[in-house]
Amino acid sequence: MKTHEIGIIMNGVTGRMGTNQHLLRSVNAIIEQGGVQVSPNEVIMPKAILVGRNENKLKELTQISHVKEYTTDLDSVMKDPAYQIYFDAQTTLRRFEAVKKAAEAGKHVYCEKPTAITTSDAVKLYEICRDAGIKNGVVQDKLWLPGMLKLKRLMEAGFFGDIVSVRGEFGYWVYEGHSIPAQRPSWNYRKEDGGGMAIDMLCHFRYVVDNLFGNVKGISCRTATHIPERVDESGKPYPCTADDSSYSTFELDNGVIVHINASWNVRVRRDDLLTLQVDGTRGSAVAGLRDCYIQHYGNTPKPVWNPDIDQPINFYDDWSKVPAQENYDNAFKVQWEMFLRHVVLDEPFRWNLLEGAKGVQLAELGLKSSEERKWMDVPNLSA
Repeated sequence: MKTHEIGIIMNGVTGRMGTNQHLLRSVNAIIEQGGVQVSPNEVIMPKAILVGRNENKLKELTQISHVKEYTTDLDSVMKDPAYQIYFDAQTTLRRFEAVKKAAEAGKHVYCEKPTAITTSDAVKLYEICRDAGIKNGVVQDKLWLPGMLKLKRLMEAGFFGDIVSVRGEFGYWVYEGHSIPAQRPSWNYRKEDGGGMAIDMLCHFRYVVDNLFGNVKGISCRTATHIPERVDESGKPYPCTADDSSYSTFELDNGVIVHINASWNVRVRRDDLLTLQVDGTRGSAVAGLRDCYIQHYGNTPKPVWNPDIDQPINFYDDWSKVPAQENYDNAFKVQWEMFLRHVVLDEPFRWNLLEGAKGVQLAELGLKSSEERKWMDVPNLSA
């Protein structure tokens, strides 16, 4: 068996998503399955080291995973040729300098989004990696969620006819922390720490919309901070300086209109924490993270407006659930495997740091649109 051992510096995996999605459900899961199978006699096997500021947390992670190496000294592993990939899941404000340092050390770079706070910094990170001749990628995990894959298959089969609009709802109620502890970290609600709904979720919405429905050419956005005070991890109240909700409309090159609400202050009465309704001339679909429901033209009821009687139609009855027609692995793990194949085998991987910069661009323009209360053109981004 030929084994390509690839060293990975995993920086910032002590946070919730870094631990669960990137370490345990991706890299650790790849190790458990025996590596990334290239052929019957060839595998790619990751060998990781955990990096962070809290030694106790790092040590705990080595006890629940197959990754046994850790350090609080990032500079030392940057110099170690045994590690060819640098992965960054730190808070956003720490990412630029760390990725720049990794590129200068000749490490291939894979990182979470947003890749930066400003578009200029995000583009510069791509240029630094490009000029250093290293492979680079950004996490765009939602593209491999079962619900999104089912939408994509419906589009490939021509189910929708001509798509006319997409409407999305994202979010849930995040407790303020005064009586019930918050389920998200406090930095998310402080602008000075890189927090905010727009900078967080518009990066996701950009790659989902671009890859599924068409290129975004314009945005109208309104952000808000609906909850003015929350309680941090130490029990201390703090003022919320970042937006906790965004209400965005996108115009695409192909004429499709997309509207997505995102809020940490909404109580869920829908199929999932994220739902996208796609309406077309021949059919519609509502996709969540895992499930997808469809209604064809022939199954569409014919309502008649009459507010003086109880609604005679149960609008849920004429929708059908799309069955699982393929195997769905963890979305983060799927992209990790693709990036490892990209580094080792030079296979194509189009979700580079320039794609990540497009998300930052949309977030920056969304915030500007909200501030100036007007539509913003979204120019093509190039380096």
